[in-house]
Amino acid sequence: MNEGDETEKRRWAAAFADRLATNRWMPLAAALVLLVATWLTAWAGLAVFLVLCAAVLMAPLGRRRAAPAETPFSAPVLQNVAALDLAAAIPDPVIFFDAGGTVVHVNAAAFDAFGPLRPGSPIRLTFRTPEMQDLVSRVVEGAGGDGVDFAERIPVERLFRVTAAPVGETRNLFLLVFKDQSEARRIDRMRADFIANASHELRTPLASISGFIETLRGPAKDDVKARAHFLEIMEAQTGRMARLIDDLLSLSRLEMKTYSRPGETVDIAAILERVVDALRPLANELGVVVEKEIDRGPLTVRGDRDELFQVFENLVENACKYGQAGKRIIVSATRRQEGIVAAVRDFGPGIPKEHIPRITERFYRVDVENSRAQKGTGLGLAIVKHILTRHNARLDIWSQPGEGARFSVYFPQD
Repeated sequence: MNEGDETEKRRWAAAFADRLATNRWMPLAAALVLLVATWLTAWAGLAVFLVLCAAVLMAPLGRRRAAPAETPFSAPVLQNVAALDLAAAIPDPVIFFDAGGTVVHVNAAAFDAFGPLRPGSPIRLTFRTPEMQDLVSRVVEGAGGDGVDFAERIPVERLFRVTAAPVGETRNLFLLVFKDQSEARRIDRMRADFIANASHELRTPLASISGFIETLRGPAKDDVKARAHFLEIMEAQTGRMARLIDDLLSLSRLEMKTYSRPGETVDIAAILERVVDALRPLANELGVVVEKEIDRGPLTVRGDRDELFQVFENLVENACKYGQAGKRIIVSATRRQEGIVAAVRDFGPGIPKEHIPRITERFYRVDVENSRAQKGTGLGLAIVKHILTRHNARLDIWSQPGEGARFSVYFPQD
């Protein structure tokens, strides 16, 4: 028996059961007929019984109870909700327009995004790109199709994914829905830039090492002095790659726990003392004097000891390397009413103002050659920023060309 026959049998069985439920008096009548049949001949009783069964099966469908709705669920509460209220509740910009391309209604999000777009204005004059013109034409003509990208560059650059659809079945009212894709695209660009920069930073030392290996196998094969020199350079390049990989791993770990707040309490004063002691040999080598201006008593904050050590180690090391022309740096920490402020100040050449907003970006360098000469990876301040974000702290950078730079870390009061 095929599936169609089985379905048909189930349909007839359901119909028979429904008719019996609707005409409940019929079985009673049949029972009475059977009783009467005992006084009649067997054939006469059977005939009456068959007639009654036929009446049951042929009962009008109109007498049956109303069938349930075909839809999987019903929402009568939505019948009393105005379309304008639904549009106002949508966080994305929504614009209603008619078949003539005239704006009928905009929600608050659309008004905020596109300015004074008022009912009665032509929608094609507001969105003039060919893609938007084509999208409006297609939906009015009933052609449908995929959405389009729309870029809004004033007052800030934003990218929207725009879809259009008719409202109801009358095809006299249509809507545009704008989904903001700006943050997703920014993250995609940042990821692509990160991969490109990381590849570039690793490719340079790899190319250098590869070239020296070829030289050692060829012309410098028996040159002891050249071999020692080349091996020293190769060791420096492998060290650079190792530092870069360590910094990349640190960034990866930090990004995985950005919103996980540290639970222990640490003393900023004690951390700064450890950092200064650890970097004193470097400062002496560079001829830099480290001065400390740290308030007495514990300066406690909620944080991770190792991560905060990494923050201030990076800041003090940078001050020693890039501010060594000033011959001294000041490491300070003080308690204020709003919290604790720790700062590292150098008296070197300073940082040009145009570089300050971007100095914490990954692989961003003010002076590429000087940074590489100082064995920098371009990731140190990016790591600092991520750690401070996890600690709910803020990094403030001040600099004046010729007067040095100051990196201040603000820890809020618990």
